[in-house]
Amino acid sequence: MGMVKLLIGCVLSVCFMVNCYGNIINFADIGGISEEYSEITAWRNGGLMNQTLASLKSGDTLLIPDSTFYIMGGIVGGFFSDITIQIDGKLMFSNDTRHWPTNGDGHVLECIYLTNITNVVFTSTNSVARDHGGSGGVLDGNGLRWWGLPGVGYLHYTENRPRLFNVEFGVNILIENILFKDSPYWTFYVQKVDGLEVRESEISARRTEKEDHNMVDMTAFNTDGYDVTGRNVWIHDSSVWCQDDTIAVKDDSQNMLFERINASGVGLTIGSIGASTVRNITFRDCYMPNSYKGIYLKFRSDGGLIEDVTFENIVIDSPSQWPIWIGPAQQSDSRRLCAAHPCSICWPELPSSECNAPLSQYRNILLKNITVNNSKKSPGVIIGNPDMQMENIVFDDVVFNNPGEKPWGDDYFTCEGVSSGVALGNTWPVPPCFEDKTAK
Repeated sequence: MGMVKLLIGCVLSVCFMVNCYGNIINFADIGGISEEYSEITAWRNGGLMNQTLASLKSGDTLLIPDSTFYIMGGIVGGFFSDITIQIDGKLMFSNDTRHWPTNGDGHVLECIYLTNITNVVFTSTNSVARDHGGSGGVLDGNGLRWWGLPGVGYLHYTENRPRLFNVEFGVNILIENILFKDSPYWTFYVQKVDGLEVRESEISARRTEKEDHNMVDMTAFNTDGYDVTGRNVWIHDSSVWCQDDTIAVKDDSQNMLFERINASGVGLTIGSIGASTVRNITFRDCYMPNSYKGIYLKFRSDGGLIEDVTFENIVIDSPSQWPIWIGPAQQSDSRRLCAAHPCSICWPELPSSECNAPLSQYRNILLKNITVNNSKKSPGVIIGNPDMQMENIVFDDVVFNNPGEKPWGDDYFTCEGVSSGVALGNTWPVPPCFEDKTAK
């Protein structure tokens, strides 16, 4: 992955040369209204933001000064290059779900959607002020009303909720010193990108301030952290606390490195993957405190390939569900929460629930120097399709301290559909379908 970092650094170095010329456009100076919480203000600020994005020229800096600006979603822009967006204050999105803008078929628009952008920097000089209670560098999705009442709110909006930050078709993007807070839906979705660096940034989606993923917090469904597709992605020295995948590498992705990340949620994830190929992905030097899942690889349908993946130097403390899951996506995409799409979230506790492995391939998956402390459930789930079994799955120094006993008891893992799996070093416990070459 050293070459990947070099390539990413080279393509992103252009970002640091942006804005040597051009105008500084202060959002307050051109009419942005701050510190006024009303729907009229939100619509006015939203309209002004769209007009401003449409007017940006190469070399410009759009400055959100150190104040709070209440704003309506549906912010859309794109087809610009060599731009800096400097968020020294806070953009607080409206929670007026009834009047949120929609497209022609009734789907809500994103909070922010940008397309076809090149050499763009999103930054803040106020991250230190934020750490001391200031407003600097914040995109706040104000998601509580979208999440609804715990346990039943999802049934109202399901997945017709806005993402907080969505970029499609981007080249050479740098994001630094930004807090993405309480997204109504997925927090950060950068898709079809070539060259992305995220550093010193944070994602937070919480119902409570408790330091675990309890049943109340987990009903903030689909509040993914960093979701990415494309090529040459480097996310590092950042943190995520959310109620879904903390990092999700999506379809058709290659050459990605995630390192020095503090992540708690539904796993460091690849997936869910459909009929596409994902390869050359590395997660390393990460800490996962009180996470829900830990390492999570998942297919949603047939025809996919996940290969050449490394998880290295990961510590997972007190995960409440599966510390390691390699197999089908455990999810429901309907109002029937226990439906298997393809593996039910009620499996295996509900006897009638199903967990079905798609006809897709895992190949060359390495877990090295992984430590799991005090997992509340059994160590994990490894399920491949019997007609397309996993190949070359290696656990090297994957160690569980005080693992849970339920539901797999002395087997520790449910393990099937693996044609070649091996346990090395001090790995314990060894999945029952692996060859045991440990140092014991």
